[in-house]
Amino acid sequence: MLEPFVSCYQGILVAGVDEVGRGPLAGDVVTAAVILDPDNTIEGLNDSKKLSEKKRDSLYELIKEKALAYSIARCSVEEIDSINILQASLLAMKRAVESLSVQPEHVLVDGNKIPNWAYNAEAVVKGDARVACIAAASILAKVTRDREMIAYDEIYSGFGFAKHKGYPTQQHREALKKLGVTPIHRRSYAPVKECL
Repeated sequence: MLEPFVSCYQGILVAGVDEVGRGPLAGDVVTAAVILDPDNTIEGLNDSKKLSEKKRDSLYELIKEKALAYSIARCSVEEIDSINILQASLLAMKRAVESLSVQPEHVLVDGNKIPNWAYNAEAVVKGDARVACIAAASILAKVTRDREMIAYDEIYSGFGFAKHKGYPTQQHREALKKLGVTPIHRRSYAPVKECL
């Protein structure tokens, strides 16, 4: 059971933040920040990777409906290639938290690194499986990014983006070699660089 009260404990507004898409060879890195409402709990929150697509989709709508505040942000492929994926992930997290309509007094960040910001924050390793507001953020980020990759599958046929979401599967690597590099590929990543 994830801790439901960490979104607002002792009267302090707490945001959870998470990113999706550090490993793929294509597409933006997407982040979300969520402040849950302690009086309007959402059942079934968990690490987005542990949920079925159907469950993620239904929770995505519930989170948007019930959260005190949420925000979705990103760093583009160009930014990833320019500043590297770690820095891009941290920058996208910063953008997500700064864009919240309600500003948090404390931020819980999934992982072991905290963006360079003025917020009172702590990193929580495997936070998306331990803390409700981080789990909610992971769901918003994953559903958003997955839907974008499914849309890209229509534009760049033959790559299988709807299936692998840009991750370096064998199918994706073979398509890269056969079809070449698209505008949504990360040119700083070795398998893409090899095909340029």
